[in-house]
Amino acid sequence: MTNWTRLICSVFVAAVAFVAPAHAQAVWITPDLPFFEYEANGEFYLIERNQDNEARLEGSFAKTSRPCPPFCVQPIEVADGVTTVAEVELIDFLQDYVQTGTGLLVDARVESFYFAGTIPGSINLPFNMFTPVAENPFLNQLLGLLGAKQQESGDWDFADAKELLLFCNGAWCGQSPAAISNLLSLGYPAEKLFYYRGGMQSWLSLGLTVQIPE
Repeated sequence: MTNWTRLICSVFVAAVAFVAPAHAQAVWITPDLPFFEYEANGEFYLIERNQDNEARLEGSFAKTSRPCPPFCVQPIEVADGVTTVAEVELIDFLQDYVQTGTGLLVDARVESFYFAGTIPGSINLPFNMFTPVAENPFLNQLLGLLGAKQQESGDWDFADAKELLLFCNGAWCGQSPAAISNLLSLGYPAEKLFYYRGGMQSWLSLGLTVQIPE
């Protein structure tokens, strides 16, 4: 199976075991939400926080300073009309859009990052997959999978396109902003795009569940 085929298949299939919390929750997500579980594409996903009060970030995500460029701090407003979200809004998106089949949580990082750990239920569509047709012969197929329809004129109709929430490694990562910029240049409606600026670094800093894709 080629990398491209595997990526396309991951739009619809993400394998992860579902295990309901068997312990008393002392560290909740919000005062009203001890954990979150949802179903998408025939799979069940569980998101909760690490219950170890002594847990600390380790490895590359514990770093605070990276050379800029290329690792420059991204703005809160990545583009006009694109909504920036944090963790609670991301969970709302999973419930309102991903679970209903009208949206996708997109890990816009390169494949090696994705397979090292991602947000449960995300799909991997690396930022460089949204480059113009001249540089990407698979772009039309990808837009079709996202729900866009190509008209006889060659233009794209995004009326039924999915809502997309994109993220990458953190506030210093330019991969999801690049994907959003490319999608906008293709005509994808800004109101259908959402940006999780905190990315994996913020997700991990809050002890939230990480999925290791198969």
